[in-house]
Amino acid sequence: MALVEIKDLCVSVEGNEILKGINLSIGKGETHVLMGPNGAGKSTLGNALMGNPAYQITSGSIYFNGLDIKNESPDKRAKAGMFMSFQNPLEIPGISVSSFIRNAIVQKTGEKIKFSQYRKDLAANMEILNFDSAYKDRDLNAGFSGGEKKKAEILQLLMLKPKFAILDETDSGLDVDAVRTVSAGIEAYQHQEDGALLIITHSTKILESLHVDYTHVLVKGEIVADGDGSLVEEINQNGFEKYIGE
Repeated sequence: MALVEIKDLCVSVEGNEILKGINLSIGKGETHVLMGPNGAGKSTLGNALMGNPAYQITSGSIYFNGLDIKNESPDKRAKAGMFMSFQNPLEIPGISVSSFIRNAIVQKTGEKIKFSQYRKDLAANMEILNFDSAYKDRDLNAGFSGGEKKKAEILQLLMLKPKFAILDETDSGLDVDAVRTVSAGIEAYQHQEDGALLIITHSTKILESLHVDYTHVLVKGEIVADGDGSLVEEINQNGFEKYIGE
């Protein structure tokens, strides 16, 4: 049984149809990449999967772990084991990085966590990301650079250990060193047991050191091509032109 099963999904935003009959199956432990030109509907799919109310599902279904979640709220999807990182993470003054992540873990699991073990795990994951430990006590994303915000997002991914993670344009605006660091964090998540990924991007630089099982090309709200990891390299060399014309 697939971990995520998307069937004939159509999604509209403010009355405009963006996604037109998406079918996608993601198994446990698999890494899928969704690529396509700007405006293809990639972020729309991620937001629809996480239950963003601005994205209206007009038909089709979404199954997660065998359950129909199409009408579930975002917080219930998160508690079930779904996660999404954003292109532009919000600043949250008054709540430290450490407190935010700790509260998120408690909300997800419904259990108390030992503070000593939490601090140990947090320090280890911050080291993977080459993230200055002082940032754990800073307000979440407040005054952070673009790269620091993306590190904070991947830190949450590593600490929350979701069953399924959607990474939306995580490499957007990052320099080469930041991309390499964030990619190392994603690779660490891949090594977690059964963790599945949907990496949404129009670039290929963050994928260079990652194992990719399946690649999908989205154009004008429809998946027009599927392949394995080698499709990423083809797109890197030739772009989307052949798919846009189909």
